[in-house]
Parts: sequence; C-alpha cells; structure tokens
Amino acid sequence: MDLPETALSRIVDPLITRIGLWASWLWVLLLAVIVLNVVLRYAFGEGRVEFEEIQWHLYATGFLLALGYGLQTDSHIRVDVLHERFSPTLQAWVEFYGILLFLLPFIALMLIFSVPFVLASFELSEVSNAPGGLPFRWLIKAMLPLGFLLLALATLARLTRVWKFLFAGEGADAG
Repeated sequence: MDLPETALSRIVDPLITRIGLWASWLWVLLLAVIVLNVVLRYAFGEGRVEFEEIQWHLYATGFLLALGYGLQTDSHIRVDVLHERFSPTLQAWVEFYGILLFLLPFIALMLIFSVPFVLASFELSEVSNAPGGLPFRWLIKAMLPLGFLLLALATLARLTRVWKFLFAGEGADAG
C-alpha cells in the first residue's frame, strides 16, 4: 500500500531512517564483541563479564532503536497471508484502527511506566550486580523510553499518512 506523504512524515521519516540505519551498525559491533568474547574464552581461557553484558546492551539498543524504523519501512511482522489479500482501502482501515486501538495505547503504557523505571535507576546510581559488570545501568534502561518515543514518532507520522489516504481523497479508490 502506497501512502501519501504528509508534512509530519516528511520531517519524521528521514529522522527515523537515519536512526534505523545507524542502529543497524550496532549488529556489526555486536557480532565483533561476540567473536572477541568467544576467542578470549575458548582460545585463552579468559571470560569477561563486561563482554557478556555489553552483548545484551548492544542487542537491546539495536532492537529498541530500530522499532520505529521497522514501522516506518513497513517491514514489521503482520499476518501477511490475510493482509495481502485485502484491498488497499481495507488495508488502510486495518492499519488505522490497529494504530489507534492497539499500537498507540501500548506505546503510551510503555512510556508511562518506563520513564519512572529509568529515573529510579538513575537516582540509585544502579550498577550491574555481577562482579566486574558495567556501571550506569540507567543508561541501558533509558533505551526503553527512547526506543518507544521513536516508535511513537514513527507511528504518528504513519497515522497521518493513513489518515490522508483514507480521508483526504488520496487513496487508491479516489478519482
């Protein structure tokens, strides 16, 4: 389904694309850390807790920062076996109600509960419980509201595009 651009999508979509492409490099860095950790452990008998923790930090950061990019590029998971059989207008209606009834409330809940979660970690100067673990636990926890804030921006841009498709005469059935 080709959706028309809107003023908001022309601002938000390039930003989300840049962040998504930048986040894709985190997977290369994650792979390098995993390989280094495996070589250190099995070739030199030297396992490092820091490398174990940075792996899940990189994974979480890459995943959360790419959520909005997945929505913006329409590469997220959906029930394609049904969706591809729908007309573009029906696809847009499903998208419209899915965003309003499911995605936006979920994002709101994630933001409402994740911000105090991060603030509490910051106030406690929380660090890893593992000996030799990473400090600044709040920093990795901050990826949660940041990722969902980016997803909210991408969702609002997408919603404006679907709205224009359905209600501004720029849908497939128009004209």
